Amino acid sequence: YAPWCPACKQMESTWESFAKESERLGINVGKVDVTQEPGLSGRFLVTTLPTIYHANDGVFRRYRGSRTLEDLQGYILERKWEAVEPVAGWKSPSSIMMHGMAGLFHLSGWIRQIHNYLTGTLGVHVWISYGIFILATLLIGLLLGL
Repeated sequence: YAPWCPACKQMESTWESFAKESERLGINVGKVDVTQEPGLSGRFLVTTLPTIYHANDGVFRRYRGSRTLEDLQGYILERKWEAVEPVAGWKSPSSIMMHGMAGLFHLSGWIRQIHNYLTGTLGVHVWISYGIFILATLLIGLLLGL
């Protein structure tokens, strides 16, 4: 979820009620703020918010059903998750590919912080900051090419 997401805000009370029922359902329920954990949004390929995953014994399934408390509970109690195709092996959050994707998301956050430091703290013009990143990209490409 993200704190600015209208759909996430709409679902918040339902999700909290679902979390309160977690012990009775024999599951753990959590939520992750993708603005605070960009690596996880990359690892899970989050493209829409809110995104719900069911994980059991290292197998991940994306929940695409209705967002009502009854349907969420039914998904668990009636074991509807068994009929859902697991996330493909290479797209699994525990795969090497998704570890790399998480690293790219962390890198993009780091680049954004550097850009904000250059423009906000040091007062460098935005286009000069872009120029610095362009030059750095070219230099890294040249070094890797050698």
